[in-house]
Amino acid sequence: MIGYSLSEVALMIAAAIIVDWIVGEPRRPVHPVIRIGGAIKRLEGRLYRAADAPAVKRRKGLLLAIAIPAAAGIAMAATVAAAQWLHPWLGYGVTVWYISTTIAVKGLKDAAMLVYGALREGRLAEARDYTGRIVGRDTAAMEEPDAARATVETVAENTVDALVAPLFWALLGGAPLAMLYRAVNTLDSMVGYRNDRYLDFGKASARLDDAMNYVPARLTGWLLLAAGLMLPGASPRRGRLAVREHAHRHPSPNSGIPESAVAGMLGIELGGRNIYFGVPSERARLGWPLRPLEAEHIRLSVRLLYGVSIICGIGGIALWWASGS
Repeated sequence: MIGYSLSEVALMIAAAIIVDWIVGEPRRPVHPVIRIGGAIKRLEGRLYRAADAPAVKRRKGLLLAIAIPAAAGIAMAATVAAAQWLHPWLGYGVTVWYISTTIAVKGLKDAAMLVYGALREGRLAEARDYTGRIVGRDTAAMEEPDAARATVETVAENTVDALVAPLFWALLGGAPLAMLYRAVNTLDSMVGYRNDRYLDFGKASARLDDAMNYVPARLTGWLLLAAGLMLPGASPRRGRLAVREHAHRHPSPNSGIPESAVAGMLGIELGGRNIYFGVPSERARLGWPLRPLEAEHIRLSVRLLYGVSIICGIGGIALWWASGS
């Protein structure tokens, strides 16, 4: 872990969570994910050719899926090593800062609460617009339950991608491995689609993202249930039952776990009919519709997200303390 002990990394993870709570996502052009996204676009432009055979697209896509994360991890390792060489405390600061940029608790909360605020004030057109900024489905005809469902699903799913998974990989490999994970996740969000362009070219990126999220997604399920113990009215028991009975129905091997946990605990049903580019698509239904979906469920899902981040922060401090550091 670039010269750091496990206990040191655990404490820096706790500090990174606090930095994210306060600062959130830094704006252009300093955010490393923006730079990673630019690198993906440039390399994709060099590699992708619509006329290529499917097998050629898959090979080129594999090259993209290997090159970008490797470059991100190596660059991060060099940055941390240089900071350590200049001064140990600078190394700590750089590590904390860059780990904080791989998570997005505050950014996810802010985006979700824009939808929540618009719905609560009856500004449906604005709510649709805000929802469209965080989901890939059509939002022009959404009513309040649809916008609330889409936002809750996004918060639940991204509790893995934007919090637990980067911290899991940071614990194993510090800022370099956390940034490598963020590069993989960014690749999936940009080229991991099952459409004509990316079905073959993006397959490696999508599979790698699934693999790196496999353990974190299952860990997130338990963390969400633990966070549910702190949320009045939530039912962790029902959430666990929903994960067991419904998570496998989701087309993703990972996303069904956090979405089922949240749906079960809040007594709502996620999934169902979505529209993508004007084409209806029926997703597996997760949880049980014990309550009608409404804006308030967005706020509750955000509270669960923050509950998980608090547990992760306390866990980092506890690991550091238990090591006798």
